[in-house]
Formats: sequence, C-alpha cells, structure tokens
Amino acid sequence: MSLHVVPVPGIGEVTVGTDLARLVTEHAELLEGDVVVVTSKIVSKALGLTSRSDRDTVVDQGTDRVVARRGPTRIVRTWSGLTLAAAGVDASNVEVGTVLSLPDDPDAEARAIRHGIAASTGLQVGVVISDTAGRAWRVGQTDIAIGCAGLAPFESFAGREDVHGNALAVTAPAVADEVASAAELASGKLGGLPVVVVRGLPAHLLLQDDGPGAAALVRAEDDDLFGLGSRDAVVAALGGSGGRGFPTDPQATLALVLDLARPGTLPVAVAGEVVEITARRDQPDEVLEAGALRQRVESLALAHRLPATVVVTLA
Repeated sequence: MSLHVVPVPGIGEVTVGTDLARLVTEHAELLEGDVVVVTSKIVSKALGLTSRSDRDTVVDQGTDRVVARRGPTRIVRTWSGLTLAAAGVDASNVEVGTVLSLPDDPDAEARAIRHGIAASTGLQVGVVISDTAGRAWRVGQTDIAIGCAGLAPFESFAGREDVHGNALAVTAPAVADEVASAAELASGKLGGLPVVVVRGLPAHLLLQDDGPGAAALVRAEDDDLFGLGSRDAVVAALGGSGGRGFPTDPQATLALVLDLARPGTLPVAVAGEVVEITARRDQPDEVLEAGALRQRVESLALAHRLPATVVVTLA
C-alpha cells in the first residue's frame, strides 16, 4: 500500500458563509475514495465563529470542565468531549483582536462537506476535520481528527492474531487521527494550505455512509484514567467536585477506601454507604484523628466514584 498526501493550492482566505464543499471541488482534482482533510480553522471561519470577546471569556464558553491548570494555561474538556488547551480557542491567522472557537459539532460539518462534494461531483469521498492537540505524555503537538465522515475513525484488531499467533485484545489504530497527522505533515503549519487530499487508503476503511464520526474516538469520561491533572485531582478530591474527572472502578469498595485511608486503631464500621468512625470524647488525639480520617475517607471515596456518608461518633 502507498499513500499520496497532496496539499490543495489556491484555497485563499475563507470568510463567513464560504461553501467549503464548493471551494474544495473547485481547487482539488478528486477521485472516488479520496479523503479530504480540512482544517478546523477554515470550518470555523466559514461558520462565523470569530469573536472579539476576551479570550478567557470565549474559553469559558467552550469549557465543560477544567482538566488541568498551570498558571494561565488551562487544559479543558469541551462540550463535545475533546480535551484541548484553551478549549481549542485560537488567536493565530485571524484578525488582530479576534479569536476563533471550534465548531459545536465537527462531525456534522464533515458530513455537510461530504454531502456537498457528492452532490456536485457524484464522488464518494471521506472528509476529516483536523485540529492541533498536545499529548499528555509527549512533547509537541500533532493534528487529530475532531470530525469525520465517510471514513472509519478507527480499525479494531481485537480478536485477530499477530505474526506470532498472539491474540490481540485492544489494538485499534485511530485511522482518522493518523490521516489528520499525515495531512499536517504535507501541508505544514505556515504554508497556508488548509485542505489536503489523501489518496490510497484501503477500501475497507472508506465507508458508503457517513459512519460514526470522530465522536467515536472520544473516550467516555467514566473510562478516562487521565481525566484530571495530578495537582487538579488532589484539589478536586478535597474540594468535593462531585467525582467528574475520576474514572469509575467496578472493583472499588468502601473496604478498599478504608484500607487506603489507614484508619489506625480507631473503630470504624461500614453499613451500606455509611462509614462510622468512633472516637472517645475525652481523648483529644482520637477526636483529631477521627476528623482527619473522615476527610481522607471522603476524598478517597470521591476519587473512586463511590457514594459514601462519613460520620464521626464521639463515645
């Protein structure tokens, strides 16, 4: 298999109301089965998502919850489930004094472009809407697919065997993300080439219908093991965040929580969701330890997404 990844020249400046499907077909020589990668920036410009509001205000509007914060930098989960710095709000390649926010539904925009191309050319192509994102474990950024249509967002190898006969369980290449990254390599960041055509993908990755979209690549919040930054997880646990950002754990129990809390010699009883800590009223050290233990149990229960009512009884 060989891939051809070709930037499309001549796109020019995109303004509010630009028909992106028409723009692509006017400048790109498309073939059946091609994948058209379009940057989120021109999608947002066409949708009129430029704002003169304060950048922090626009970030707030696009934020479902904060994942991590360091100084002025905020990594947030957006309303569409993406985890991005500053909710993907961008101040580059836009008029001075303005910022650009991401589309509310990138998959819908990918579908609209795909349908527009099909209507004018009769061709069935895939469409990816790309944006740049950092990686928690790596330096630098890559482009990812925040929207797609007509392309399998990932390919599951679960149940297949490798060359040594080992069964694969969780391997699932994120095809749409890989296509977005390949397109960014070809176009570059500074070349003013917001549309790229990728040709040569295996036929089984190209869908007759729109498919599930890039939303299928968003990990469910309850399954996200890294839903909070390390410092932010401590703050959330102590501050009673309600548990958002902490993954669910089907094996977690209040007994486990108590073991982690290290209750020492204080009597502790568990009845359903109620944890009762008993301290002797005339022993100040026990009373203080009971209060500290209550805080630890409450924080650990929240971090494990376990409902718990912790009470201190003075005997």
